[in-house]
Amino acid sequence: MPKTPLPLRADDLTTFVRALAQQLGEVSPSHLTLMNMAARAAGYQNVQHMRSAYAAEQRLQRVSKENPSDARTVERALHQFDDMARLKQWPARRNIQTLALWALWATLPANRSLKEQEVNELFNKEHLFSDPATLRRTMISCELLSRRNDGSDYRRIEKEPPADAKALIRALGTRRRMRSEDALEYNDA
Repeated sequence: MPKTPLPLRADDLTTFVRALAQQLGEVSPSHLTLMNMAARAAGYQNVQHMRSAYAAEQRLQRVSKENPSDARTVERALHQFDDMARLKQWPARRNIQTLALWALWATLPANRSLKEQEVNELFNKEHLFSDPATLRRTMISCELLSRRNDGSDYRRIEKEPPADAKALIRALGTRRRMRSEDALEYNDA
């Protein structure tokens, strides 16, 4: 006769282990040993592994409660990039332009001063339509990039990207990693 799984739920491992120790009496192992035994019985390596898995689950639940990204908009923005994660053309729609700028923003070094030429070189690696000036100006107007009035000091403005931008940055990240790996293989050959 097959056994039907019977779920066991305990709101707090410490309380559960204390009650178990009382049941076992004097033959009970130490509190920590018993906690590790219960954690292993639940499929974890030990109680620390159980705690870290729970903490990670809590963090993921907080992230999933954020505003979800609009997959259609992210997909439209992705179509503006080639297989190497370079922006093929300047998008016509403003919301797609802004997402594309966030993707370029993610490639700029954080907390570092750049000269205009350095910004141009970075942007030229990330787009194919040879207009870094438009990208710089638009990023400044969208408050993603700052510069001194004389144009000598450019800095990425650190702020939290919106959900759509995060999704686009993640999707393009895999393409950029492939581009980096291809470049390394080419240099090694």
